[in-house]
Amino acid sequence: MGNAFLNRTELLVGADVLARLGQVRVILFGCGGVGSWCAEGLVRSGIRHLTLVDPDRVSESNVNRQLMALPGTVGQIKVEALRERLLQIAPDAGIIPLQKSFNAETADSFGLEGYDYILDAIDSLKDKGELILRGTRTPAVFFSAMGAALKVDPTQVRVAEFWNVRGCPLGAALRKKFKQNHTWPGHKFRCVYDEEVLPNRGEEALVETDLFNKAQINGSLVHITAIFGMTLAGLVIQDVYQKTLAPDGNA
Repeated sequence: MGNAFLNRTELLVGADVLARLGQVRVILFGCGGVGSWCAEGLVRSGIRHLTLVDPDRVSESNVNRQLMALPGTVGQIKVEALRERLLQIAPDAGIIPLQKSFNAETADSFGLEGYDYILDAIDSLKDKGELILRGTRTPAVFFSAMGAALKVDPTQVRVAEFWNVRGCPLGAALRKKFKQNHTWPGHKFRCVYDEEVLPNRGEEALVETDLFNKAQINGSLVHITAIFGMTLAGLVIQDVYQKTLAPDGNA
């Protein structure tokens, strides 16, 4: 097939933008319900240098919303299963899978300064805050996904600058954490978020907890997590498009 699948992309954005999409280096943290769809959107749009970061293996509970989660992939390393899927789309893409966590102890090992785009789809509040602080202090463009659980209405997904995100408990918790610690992101950055917050209605969901992060596990649906992920990918594509066509910012 080669790169013929990108013909429609080139028809819209032009050869220069498509070439630039193939050049930029992207690192994606979190390859779950949001991150897996983001990775798919990036590769289908022409991104050729993508690093995937996630410490987990595919579990049965992932199948309802994660791209590479199938009965046949349960137990596989998430980043490896996702890489295999992405290489079926673009066999010549440089997909680097890293089965590791991002946290204060591992942060320096990722070489964030070497990327053009840093994408945050991490669930853990503590690690997400650390990535925001470090990622926004690099030359890279930084985009983040806020909480995608407890939502049903796809029309409420939107994008705003981090300090303007409203109605999102995760965004509020991050802002509170930064203020309490007197630590601030290096620059403003845009987020995908949704103001809808519904209650868990399943009895098991109310008591099931992730003991490692001491956070309640909430219900989520694929049409919401996929929209979050594709929107995150779209922010990258839009940024490359605009900067390639108007590098002086006067589009």
